[in-house]
Amino acid sequence: MDTLRTPDVAFAGIDDFAHEPRYTDIPDGEGGGLRVAHVEVGQGRPVLLMHGEPTWSYLYRAVIPALAGAGCRVLAPDLVGFGRSDKPTRQEDYSYARHVAWMQAWLDATGVGDVVFFGQDWGGLVGLRLVAADPDRFAAVVVGNTGLPTGDQSMPPAFLAWREFSRSAPAFEIGRIVGNGTVDGLAEAELAAYDAPFPDDSYKAGARAFPSLVPASPDDPAAEDQRIAWTSLAGFDKPFVTAFSDSDPITAGADAAFRKLVPGTEGMPHRTIEGAGHFIQEDAPDEVAAAILDTISLL
Repeated sequence: MDTLRTPDVAFAGIDDFAHEPRYTDIPDGEGGGLRVAHVEVGQGRPVLLMHGEPTWSYLYRAVIPALAGAGCRVLAPDLVGFGRSDKPTRQEDYSYARHVAWMQAWLDATGVGDVVFFGQDWGGLVGLRLVAADPDRFAAVVVGNTGLPTGDQSMPPAFLAWREFSRSAPAFEIGRIVGNGTVDGLAEAELAAYDAPFPDDSYKAGARAFPSLVPASPDDPAAEDQRIAWTSLAGFDKPFVTAFSDSDPITAGADAAFRKLVPGTEGMPHRTIEGAGHFIQEDAPDEVAAAILDTISLL
């Protein structure tokens, strides 16, 4: 598997995310290895924050201080293909199963347990599979603007348009894509920070591939693993909280499925985050942090 590694100099100008990355080597599934980056801040209750498409741990720059200041040990990894993590160069190198296996290997290497998990977008799609595979490792779950699709449901038009764009658009401008998923847009420095992991198009295979890996038909390669995950989550009776925004055309309504099927959602302080788009960590970081801390207070 051929990979690229974004040079450190690409991140040098990012002034609002000064955390030093930590690195873990994991198997790539083909006899080689990959380096996964994460930031780790604070001490206390482990909180795992997982980003999605096409962002990286920078997405949590305003959430991490609030959690660490409240006595949490915050771990925020960069998925393979994103941020400071290694980037396989072919779209064919990426699959849903591989993303789960890669992050499972990383999580196992950290040795953390009793974890409170938060995931958004693909951070939820990958992270919830980790929860389903090893529920004893997790003390609680909070999810926002994500899902666990099996391909048995029709996908919203906004997602289908996004998937087609990722496949066919001649220019795939990461910063602009993230900015378009917020309510008020991003500053130039923030746009540059989201562009930083991708010095040119050769680094964007993972970002291009992700939308097409979402199970959109019952016979999708990932569909059966998703159904198995739902079976596991149907027995998850620890705190499970939804914190979705009111302005995301892609994941709107997905919170209802969790509240219907996961027993741990009963009686929990679910919330709708008002005035926020797809990237709630950008539009409402204080609300995201509050949702996580409110959940921790129940433990």
